[in-house]
Amino acid sequence: MLYLDHAATAPVRPEVLDAMRPYLTGTFGNPSSHHTYGEAATDALDDARSRVARVLGMRAGDVVFTAGGTEANNLAVKGIVLAALGTGRRHLVVSPIEHESILESADFLRRFHDIEVTMPAVDAQGRITADALRAQVREDTALVALGHANNEIGTVQDVSGLAAVTHTAGAALHLDAVQSAGWLPLAGLGADAVAIAGHKLGAPKGIGALAVRGRIPLEPLLHGGGQERGRRSGTENVAGAVGLAVALDLAEAERAAASARVGAATRRVIAGILAAVPQAVLTGAPEERLPATASFTFAGVSGEAVLLELERRGVVSSSGSACAAGNDEPSHVLLACGVDPGVAQSAVRFTFGRETLPDDLPRRLAALVAESVRAVAG
Repeated sequence: MLYLDHAATAPVRPEVLDAMRPYLTGTFGNPSSHHTYGEAATDALDDARSRVARVLGMRAGDVVFTAGGTEANNLAVKGIVLAALGTGRRHLVVSPIEHESILESADFLRRFHDIEVTMPAVDAQGRITADALRAQVREDTALVALGHANNEIGTVQDVSGLAAVTHTAGAALHLDAVQSAGWLPLAGLGADAVAIAGHKLGAPKGIGALAVRGRIPLEPLLHGGGQERGRRSGTENVAGAVGLAVALDLAEAERAAASARVGAATRRVIAGILAAVPQAVLTGAPEERLPATASFTFAGVSGEAVLLELERRGVVSSSGSACAAGNDEPSHVLLACGVDPGVAQSAVRFTFGRETLPDDLPRRLAALVAESVRAVAG
């Protein structure tokens, strides 16, 4: 079986398991305990925090460990906006193509805290221009929350340019880097908060991180023991934090080479599918895209039916975000890009891992996709 759904989750790396094992067995202490076992756990947690911060271009004290990317995005969007209420800033900007964890956090703030939420338009390739954002931010904007790279179509945003627009208005910029971590550089982009998730990088599910610059007030969402400097109460997942740090370090060390190698293979996949399937249309930006993402629409057929045919032929992929799996509605990302709702329901996404891909993969995958589309079309 060929697994081409790494954007949904990736396998845990052996090096990560090896690094985590001591903190699941002999060194199992609670970091809040003031004895030898607790101190060993604290040391491991501090080291993991420093390693994550280094890759994100933040300080160690900026990093809050979470249960994953969804919690990290919730904490950033809700926590920063709620903390800004006393300043009179009651406006939030999110784009219409964001992950559900950002969009639904924004909707929560609108419904329960009377926060005004506005959205800049995206172009047909899912890009947010500086002018589009400039038309949305204003004096009472507390936060702009954007994805670094879209999880469905792979389009990469000009974060530095968008950060400059955001900061001119005195607002903070939160960057959802769950998909871009390990593929794109994250330091020096100008973001005030950055979210990542371990299971996209080769760490286990259930661990993530939010880095928030110390000057940005953050209202906690979880209350209790005051862990994570009071920003996220609850006994820390020490083994998970260690695993996340190791996975992020490994991905960062391999990033340039992996991006070039996988990106070249992905471009061949795109060319092969476009040549083999007449109705195939690439979604997202043709150039400014994640190196491991190839997403298409196939007008006139059901994307879910194509996926079933592909799995029968030994290929596992997806129609888009795993967080929206089972939803019969067309992708909100494709709709925001101006894709017809019927065509949007034909979407199929292939996302690759960091391993070396077989030389014959582009040709073989193109043939399998063509066979699957023909079978569905009848």
